[in-house]
Amino acid sequence: MTKQEYLLRADDCLSRVEAWLEDFDPDDVDYSTTDGMVSIEFPDGTRFVLNRQSGNDQMWFAAGVRAFHYDWQDDAQSWRDDRDGHDLFAKIAEVVGEKLGRSVSF
Repeated sequence: MTKQEYLLRADDCLSRVEAWLEDFDPDDVDYSTTDGMVSIEFPDGTRFVLNRQSGNDQMWFAAGVRAFHYDWQDDAQSWRDDRDGHDLFAKIAEVVGEKLGRSVSF
């Protein structure tokens, strides 16, 4: 993957997460964005962060005390964890749902 392809995929990933977060009640989940990052914020001050790591061609997601690193997988056409292979969007839905105390899907 070229650097330009990586940046396009990373920006698309961030845009998808931002669009997904739009559907939540801002009293439950809010978010903010900066170049290359989406911050997911909760009323109790907890914050999860998704950002692109251009030096590694990865997406990084920090949720609570855990951080995950995702590589683009051409065969799956998705961002996959570099340890166990889980899908980035599924993990975001899982941890946001856990924080809200209800099931959510991406």
